[in-house]
Amino acid sequence: MRDIDDTQQPLLEHLIELRRRLLYCVAALLVTFAASMYFSREVLSILVHPLAEAGQKKIIYTQVFGAFFVQLKVAFFAAMMLSFPVIATQLWQFVAPGLYRREKKALLPFLLATPVLFIGGAALAYFVAIPTALHFLLGYQGDLGNSGVKQEALPEAEKYLDFVMQFLFAFGITFLLPVLLMLLERAGIVTYEQLKGAWRYAVVAAFAIAAVLTPPDVGSQLLLAIPLVGLYFLSLAAIWFTRRRRPAAEPEAEDEVEPAEA
Repeated sequence: MRDIDDTQQPLLEHLIELRRRLLYCVAALLVTFAASMYFSREVLSILVHPLAEAGQKKIIYTQVFGAFFVQLKVAFFAAMMLSFPVIATQLWQFVAPGLYRREKKALLPFLLATPVLFIGGAALAYFVAIPTALHFLLGYQGDLGNSGVKQEALPEAEKYLDFVMQFLFAFGITFLLPVLLMLLERAGIVTYEQLKGAWRYAVVAAFAIAAVLTPPDVGSQLLLAIPLVGLYFLSLAAIWFTRRRRPAAEPEAEDEVEPAEA
């Protein structure tokens, strides 16, 4: 078929190509990890900024090697973020030769939208959700009634880092909902009518997900649940719009079969 790349290869050559792509991904991860390790203190200072804004000026380590492991986790976290474009590009270059032209056109917008939506979700978590949760959780400091005993929060660095990463990844991944729903509809696994009819269940599921992934304060849960509901309806609108354009776009992407040789 002329619509597919002329890259038919034996299995061994596909495995060699896969190994080459994986080596590029590992090399990108190692390079970004080395750079991130060098700047890990600066990255950590950015991650603890919401804590400082909430009035907490100190974090502690409960183990002698705690500071070192925190720096490693920060460097790995930053390296995964920085190397993602390279990893995604290598994955696309490995998969793309086996796709038809219309399939490439259908998948490329989703690949481009994925990092944008993830960064948008992570930004919402960093600038809004995390400060809101910290102000709520740290608000329990102070005197315990008339007992004369004062309670004070002393956040442990590794636990705080896990707390921030949970927020960033939870918001970033859940903001990929439009990509997931549009891919499922495009693959024929679900239909627009099914998604439209299940909107009530989707709202309940959004609040359930927010309750699991965020601290037990209502503000943080609403900050995740409300955008999730909005993204679900945005996905419905995007699917409706692309379905209207699809019949006009698909006929010109029909497979071309080479004439049989005499």
